[in-house]
Amino acid sequence: MFLVTGATGNVGAELVSALAGAGAPVRALVRRPETTLPDGAEAVVGDLNDPGSLGDALKGVEGIFLLSGYPDEILDRARDAGVRRIVLLSGGSAELEDLGNAVSAYMTRSERAVRASGLAWTFLRPRAFASNALRWLPQLREGDTIRAQFPDVPVACVDPFDIAAVAAKALAGGHDGEILDLTGPVALRPADQVAVLAGVLGRDLRCVGLTNDETRAELEASMPREYVEAFWNFYVEGTLDEATVHPAVPEVTGRPARTFADWAAAHADAFR
Repeated sequence: MFLVTGATGNVGAELVSALAGAGAPVRALVRRPETTLPDGAEAVVGDLNDPGSLGDALKGVEGIFLLSGYPDEILDRARDAGVRRIVLLSGGSAELEDLGNAVSAYMTRSERAVRASGLAWTFLRPRAFASNALRWLPQLREGDTIRAQFPDVPVACVDPFDIAAVAAKALAGGHDGEILDLTGPVALRPADQVAVLAGVLGRDLRCVGLTNDETRAELEASMPREYVEAFWNFYVEGTLDEATVHPAVPEVTGRPARTFADWAAAHADAFR
């Protein structure tokens, strides 16, 4: 039995579908019992912020797909329940091990806790998600102009479908002790992504890059200051490389990584 946390999120939902579609026994950790899941997937209610709520979720589980940033007690309970393997969704900033950066810090601490748990592990370090483009939906509902933050920063964004495909392989074993850097096949700037969306949607879209001052104002209006500073550190000061293409997706899955155009075509209805 595999337990998928974050089962309704971008990656978790894809992973539940992948495992269920392959006939693997999969249990999805959800907050509401009425959550709709693919056929063959079992729902169990629990909360990662409350490790004591995970008793039923952990019964008979061999491997867990775990999100970063939650209490270390989860790992103790998993080990006591007989879990053998953790596949941790981390991120590229964990490599920085910068405990002064809010994003790098929680991913770094999560990786360290998993290493110390005594369980077999695989760390997934995806770069930016292709699904981050969904943040432009409100602008696309208003018109054909997208105002993009960090317009000069290229990212080899990865499709959550591919992250899930790699996670499924890692849960099955064979990648214990590996750190897998996950990217798409090419780095794109925001204007490049908007051009792809324009072609997929058949709309004459225009991308306007925000200045650093405009970007900072938007960030400060939408998130705590420590996260604003984290993203500023990554994308203005340039500490995080999300442009380099890594080969882990094709190496693990045996097929090419999906492109941003592939993702956009698969999710075109969300933009209409």
